[in-house]
Amino acid sequence: MRIVIAPDSFKTSASAHDVAHHIATGIREVLSNDTEIILHPMSDGGEGTSALFAGERITLPTTDALGRITEATYTYDARNEIAYIDVAAASGLKEVGDHLSPLTADTFGTGALIADAASRGAKRLILGLGGSATTDGGTGILTALGANFLDANGHSLPPGGAALKRLASVDISRLNLQAAAMDMLMLADVVTPATGPDGTSAVYAPRKGASAEDVNELEAGISQLCKVLNVNPEIPGMGAAGGVPICLTWISTTLHGGTDNIRLVPGARVIVDVTGLKDEIADADVVITGEGCYDSDTDMGKVVSVVLGLNPQAKQFVVAGRIDGPLPEGVRGITLINSNDVKKQLVRAGNKIAEQLIRD
Repeated sequence: MRIVIAPDSFKTSASAHDVAHHIATGIREVLSNDTEIILHPMSDGGEGTSALFAGERITLPTTDALGRITEATYTYDARNEIAYIDVAAASGLKEVGDHLSPLTADTFGTGALIADAASRGAKRLILGLGGSATTDGGTGILTALGANFLDANGHSLPPGGAALKRLASVDISRLNLQAAAMDMLMLADVVTPATGPDGTSAVYAPRKGASAEDVNELEAGISQLCKVLNVNPEIPGMGAAGGVPICLTWISTTLHGGTDNIRLVPGARVIVDVTGLKDEIADADVVITGEGCYDSDTDMGKVVSVVLGLNPQAKQFVVAGRIDGPLPEGVRGITLINSNDVKKQLVRAGNKIAEQLIRD
């Protein structure tokens, strides 16, 4: 029997690497040693994306979404001059879960990582967009690169998305051109537009601590940002990471005179291609994937939906903390047991899968 385990991370609970290993441990406790188990941690552009790529792991001081000093890590492939950076590394929910601040949280810390990569010689940026604690439209990133977002009186706006409703212009006279002009590939974990009832503020800001009133302020800010920068807010994925693609699309288009140097793509499908999962999974007897919560977002290009589509003929399992909605036909769901020990939960999930395989 050939089993491929290809999960996403379980947000703040466990990395994709740990999820895969713990499930495999549970399977091996039940099945015979001649079972082939292949571990293939995945990501859709969220936390853990940069670690899936080859290169040197760079750790440096930066700031979290609240402006507090922290450390963050990204991957730099010096040979090919490519930096792989997760927005979640510096500007993620995990770092500020103790004190969410939806109106003022910003992506400045991610901009510091991008600037560092450029200083090392990076010519191309692969940016994972998932898992942010911010709804600032990417203004923090450009601020870190030297841009200045101004109100009608020429005063600098404070950090965060709420202040953007007063945005009148952007001064890029002191812009770090080396960093801002890099070729950029943005890996989106959602197809959310920037504004509207299905936009980044309405759908995701509440998960970042926003009240109904906060959502209205953030919606006004992101709408004004798109208006001033002349960016189409309806483009699928433009609302990923609290709208980070808005500013990056604008600055790349401004510097290069077009969109040839920047792309916004579904992250999970790119990672499947780059890491060779499609070939690895083609002749698997069993495919196991998973995420923290299987829900309506899953079918919007998330890891689980992409992995399940690669080999429908295999026996398929989804491991999740919660399963909120029907699984695709023939797919079996394994919900984690109630425990504060994540390893124990995932090992037990592996036990359950192995027991079902024996019964089959």
